[in-house]
This record gives sequence, structure tokens and C-alpha cells, in this order.
Amino acid sequence: MVALSGSTLLHEVSKRILGRYLETTGAVGVTVARALRDEAAGIDLQYQNGAVTVRAKVKADPYYGIDPHKTADRSLVFYRNDTRSYALEWVADTLTREPGWIQSSQADELFYYRLVIAQTEAEIAALLDAPDEEFFSQLAVERDDLRIVPFRALRLWFESAHERYTPRPVITDGHASWYRIIPEGDLDAGIVGIKAAGGVFHRVARR
Repeated sequence: MVALSGSTLLHEVSKRILGRYLETTGAVGVTVARALRDEAAGIDLQYQNGAVTVRAKVKADPYYGIDPHKTADRSLVFYRNDTRSYALEWVADTLTREPGWIQSSQADELFYYRLVIAQTEAEIAALLDAPDEEFFSQLAVERDDLRIVPFRALRLWFESAHERYTPRPVITDGHASWYRIIPEGDLDAGIVGIKAAGGVFHRVARR
């Protein structure tokens, strides 16, 4: 099996953490998508909330670090300076003009997950398929924060507000995408119902 790297690796690690978070907070029927890239529907997690099936899109963001020595270490690719912003994908591929997940995902919720990991890609990839005890005890998540955003409200707000924010090109696993970088305060003020779950990794790692 080819070892994962880049944003795909961070995405898969985040799905595993958040799947366990859902289980520890009482969700039932938790399903974690196993595709290396998002499926066409843009669904990464699914769970039951009573009789309702809830579908979630995961966005992992490594721009949450506060240790200047680690943010300067280029071997720690998932430890970047905290920007206090949301990165929302408007165009997934600049060549094909495929819509980004903010337009195309059929999710009910966005799990926007900021985390910094003080390990190299190779060290993280080696843990990805490890048993839970090893994965959660050895993964060096230093700081994390989960926001759960209602997706329909997010899309409606974004459709009316996105032109206020300059599009930025992002190279993701070899292809170019366009993102809008939204200051945290703007999005939090514009959308009702965002749940601030805070740091979740160390809670689930102690399970």
C-alpha cells in the first residue's frame, strides 16, 4: 500500500479522530468514509441523532500552531502558524472548474477541525493503520479545536458573502484549487448555530 501524504493524510487522520469523538459523545451508527478523497457527495462521516441520519463533511486545517520553533521546522508539515480563519474550497480543480466542496457537498454539517501534529508525515502515516490504542497514544496532536457548522446556513451565507474575500490558489496533492480565506470572526458572526466543541483529541485519546 502506498503511504499517504499531504492533505490526504491529514484528512484521513482527522476522520479517524472525529469518528471516535462522535462515538464518545453518544452518537450511534457512526460510519467513517474510507475513500482516499472525498466521495462525489462530499460526505466523510455519518451518524444517527435519534431517528435522524446526519452527514458531515470534514475539513482539516493545520494552521493552528503556537510554538514558533515547530512552525519554523519544515519537516513538521502539519504544524503551521495559527491564522484564526476558515479556508473554504470554492473551486476544486482550476483546470476542470470542478466546484469545491462548499458548493457541491451534500453534508448536513461541516466539521471544521484545526489541529497541529508535532510529527513528520512518515511518522504519522505509519500510525494511520495502527490499532486504536497505538494510534491515539502515539499521535502527537499538540493542539486542536473542532467547530461544527450547519452546512446549509454556511452555504447560504457564503453565496452572498464570498466576493468580499480574495480567492487564493492552493496546491493540494498535485492539483490547484481556489479557496476563500474567511476570518473567524466574520463567519462566526454571520452564521447562527455554530457549535464550538473545542479540543477533542486528548478527550478521546484517554478513552
